[in-house]
Amino acid sequence: MFKRLLSLRLKKSLPGGVGVLVSGTAGAQALLVMAAPLLTRLYSPEDFGLLAVFSAILSLGGVISAGRYELAIPLPENDVDAANLTVLSFLIVVLTSTLLLGVFASWPVEIAITLNVPELAPYLWLLPCGVLCFGSHEVFAKWAIREKRFPTLARIRIYQTLGVLAVQLGAYKLGAGALLGGHAVGQGLGATGLAVSAFKRPELRHCSLAEIRQQASRYRRFPLYSTWTALLNTGSLQVAPIAFVVIYGAAVAGLYAFTLRIISIPGTMVGNAIGNVFLASAAAAHRGGDLTDLVAKIHNRLAMIGALPLMLLILCGPDLFEFLFGPKWRPAGTYAQWMSPWIYFHFQWVPLSGVAIVLEQQPALLLTEAITLVLRFTSIGFCALFALEPDTAICLFSVVSAVVYCVRLTWFLSIAGLRLNRIILVNIKYVSAAALLVFSLLFFLERFLI
Repeated sequence: MFKRLLSLRLKKSLPGGVGVLVSGTAGAQALLVMAAPLLTRLYSPEDFGLLAVFSAILSLGGVISAGRYELAIPLPENDVDAANLTVLSFLIVVLTSTLLLGVFASWPVEIAITLNVPELAPYLWLLPCGVLCFGSHEVFAKWAIREKRFPTLARIRIYQTLGVLAVQLGAYKLGAGALLGGHAVGQGLGATGLAVSAFKRPELRHCSLAEIRQQASRYRRFPLYSTWTALLNTGSLQVAPIAFVVIYGAAVAGLYAFTLRIISIPGTMVGNAIGNVFLASAAAAHRGGDLTDLVAKIHNRLAMIGALPLMLLILCGPDLFEFLFGPKWRPAGTYAQWMSPWIYFHFQWVPLSGVAIVLEQQPALLLTEAITLVLRFTSIGFCALFALEPDTAICLFSVVSAVVYCVRLTWFLSIAGLRLNRIILVNIKYVSAAALLVFSLLFFLERFLI
């Protein structure tokens, strides 16, 4: 059934690419989901709060560490040009990580106290290492996508997850440090494996400074626009855990971050897999005049896949979280109910955001990221100003996020040629079917089994 849902009958290379990547990401997802009930019994919400802050800073640094040149790697028709872009991106990652090392090594205590998490100070040295690994992974993953080496990417997803869980479960007596260290280890495993594979290609070993400069100039729109777009996008996602730590403390931030992590795992991993394959095929589809068709078919599948988890979380969130993770995590299930519409639209947006890159709509993408960040900051600032309860703050933040991603998705799909009524009807169709299925299942369980 799962394979049927993901069978995108597009170009010949696309179904295989999606299938292979989703197999790897689904395996990694299964490992994370199976380990979550163990992790919640080994670590406290406060520990997850520290992980949330660490992950937020790592994401902010990692996503811009290559100047966003890595996004252009699948685009050139010439492999030599792509190789020079790859080397350029990697050099920028090294420079960014070195600068961050200087900052965090100089003021670790001051930074941790400012964030209201002084316990984080001993672990801040891990952040530059994590940024180096994160950025390198993204660079060499884009090279692998260009070469359509999807089996390699799938295997590395599994290795990353195994590395993370091995540290987090095996070293749990170290407390929060094991959570943070495991997160960094996973990034390192992925970066190393992809880099070793990439540098076997002669193009990457024979790059020249002149050609690197040429590619830097050719794709300068990516650092000029996409860097700020990525920073705003990641900032809009990561501002919440940092703000909740500062305003409400590590326990609330931990509950929020754990909820977001659990309900985002399937969507993020499957969505990224589909998005990577889409990015590899979208440029050719655009040149051939088939981009609208491609976008329509992917959106249809994404809406279908995301509808059932959406309705399960809305109707059963608190009970599911209490059963899976223990009684102290029941509030996280309530958060999941509020966050699920946001995650549903975000799940569709992540793979299809590549439309903006293919159509070179970076300024429009930057504008929407700025609006998203402003609205999210405003919602959190409103809650802090009026001293609202943590539950109210998380609910408001989730509603604002859902509206923003719904509007963004609709806007860019319209730019790609899809009609507004078609976008709305597809979502209504699958959400209604999922609601009917979940209600029927709950009725059956209550009537015959409970």
